[in-house]
Amino acid sequence: MIQPVLFLIFSLLMILLSAEFFTNGIESFGRRLSLSQAVVGSIFAAIGTALPETILPLVAILLHGGDTARKIGVGAILGAPFMLSTLAFFAVGLTVLICRLRNKRKFVLHVEPGSTKRDLVFFIVMYGAAIFVPFLVPHSHLLVGGFLVSGYVLYVYSAFKAESADILHAEQLHFEKLYTDFRRFAGMELGSARPEPYKNTSLLLICFQVTASLVTMVGGAHIFVGGLERLSLSWGMSPLLFALLVAPIATELPEKFNSITWTLKGRDTLALGNITGAMVFQSTFTVSVGLFFTDWRISGLALLSAVLALVSSLIVIVSIQFGKKVSPGAMLFGGVIYAIYALAILSS
Repeated sequence: MIQPVLFLIFSLLMILLSAEFFTNGIESFGRRLSLSQAVVGSIFAAIGTALPETILPLVAILLHGGDTARKIGVGAILGAPFMLSTLAFFAVGLTVLICRLRNKRKFVLHVEPGSTKRDLVFFIVMYGAAIFVPFLVPHSHLLVGGFLVSGYVLYVYSAFKAESADILHAEQLHFEKLYTDFRRFAGMELGSARPEPYKNTSLLLICFQVTASLVTMVGGAHIFVGGLERLSLSWGMSPLLFALLVAPIATELPEKFNSITWTLKGRDTLALGNITGAMVFQSTFTVSVGLFFTDWRISGLALLSAVLALVSSLIVIVSIQFGKKVSPGAMLFGGVIYAIYALAILSS
């Protein structure tokens, strides 16, 4: 019993560490190309931090195979949008509330409402189609999967075309920083000034960091799925529900940590774009994997999680529509929706 838990923890650390390096590399790439903060937050950072929970179902469904692994894969696919639209929303709202109570900022989110509304509308349309169309129209899996992939391509195009402020977040490439610190430690650059981030960073080095972190992430996901499968069977719990609850909480940590950090620094557009962009990615590309490679029979508590994710997103859209801004209160309501689901799990 102890060994699977240790392997789970070790693989999780691999996934989270590699996700941090991947995100850092993607942000460096975006900043080097002078992209806007909406594009970097909603596309590059979102994809980077969404990769752990994206790779998990890919590894479970395509590499592990078997009924249990497929259930783990589907659970991870459905769990990611649910956790993002409930706990991740709640984390941002709670951060704003705590900062307000400490007189660090006002109880308001300074975001670009148009970008947030665009992301959430895409999410509701795409995720709603993925959940309900196969249920209503038999043998439509491949058609819906193709629609989702095409929808994400359209989303990326619209994000690049939309107006947005320049990126505010800047951090030196991790590999570059480690190399500079090593040279300083070895006495090779005593007294030399540290180069300003992004001014001289090699694109080749950025691509190398992104590739290395992605390979490490795949290895960690492979170990994680194996440990998750053994634990769910030994505890006698449904692999689908176990993956839906446990895997997304673990792999969503990068989104929550990055978004909370950006909220604390007042970079709300990046913070929220990181979440809503990941929601669009998870509801299109990742869900299409389930549609293409599983029987995609969504029912019971799994279906409830999808419906609640859509409801939580709709509440935020309503706050934008009537208040012309994203209300932290609407974000906090995501915690209430998650509590409703937790009660449903306990009562079952």
